[in-house]
Amino acid sequence: MTKAVILAAGKGTRMGDLTQEIPKPMLAVQGRPILEHILEGLKEVGVREFHLVTGWRAEVIESHFGDGSRFGVRIGYSRQVVQDGTGKAPELAKDFVGQDDFVLTYGDILVKPETYGQMIERWRSGPFDGVLTVTAGEDVTKGGLFFFDDERFCLTRLVEKPDAAQLERLRTDGWIRPGRPVWYNAGIYLFRPSLFEYTARLQKSPRGEYELTDALAAMIAGGKVLAGLRIAGRWVDVRDPEVLASLQA
Repeated sequence: MTKAVILAAGKGTRMGDLTQEIPKPMLAVQGRPILEHILEGLKEVGVREFHLVTGWRAEVIESHFGDGSRFGVRIGYSRQVVQDGTGKAPELAKDFVGQDDFVLTYGDILVKPETYGQMIERWRSGPFDGVLTVTAGEDVTKGGLFFFDDERFCLTRLVEKPDAAQLERLRTDGWIRPGRPVWYNAGIYLFRPSLFEYTARLQKSPRGEYELTDALAAMIAGGKVLAGLRIAGRWVDVRDPEVLASLQA
């Protein structure tokens, strides 16, 4: 696994004034941009080729990382001109990916480097068409819910940002049960290039965006096998100024 695509196009509106001049992935955590922490973590497990999908204040990212030689890697770029969701953004890296398997991550998710190594181990235990990372929680309203089979911990269903009525149905039908963890999408993946067959067919969601999770749902409906991996240890979605401030100690 030598290639990674990092989605770093968003402005990060919840950061307020902090992202007026720089994109969220370039906000500093302990003196270095979030994106640099991600790149260095992936480099530790053998990733040497990166493609960064930029957008808001793209030049800030591109001037900092350049061609990657300063970091001992190779970096290329493409710009997502229209911010129309996470489903289409990976397609900008299609030529870079070619026929190779690749890591896909959002540019504001921080984990320990060993998490990337555990993902690769899970991938090699396959055969799988993808590996999805998850975190466990109690609050079912937080984000996308993933459901897995008991035998192999492979994805059987996903529900993106369920409303109250959907949650009630999930409880009634036994998908959500007391005493069992709820699994959230943690935003780091491994894929075969076949992902692009599904992103190419995406339609806009009710939110008016192309959603990567819709492609995942289509993959499992089409018989693809997507393995789950629970992240052990640190996982941080740097979503707002409070989370950013908590990371500076």
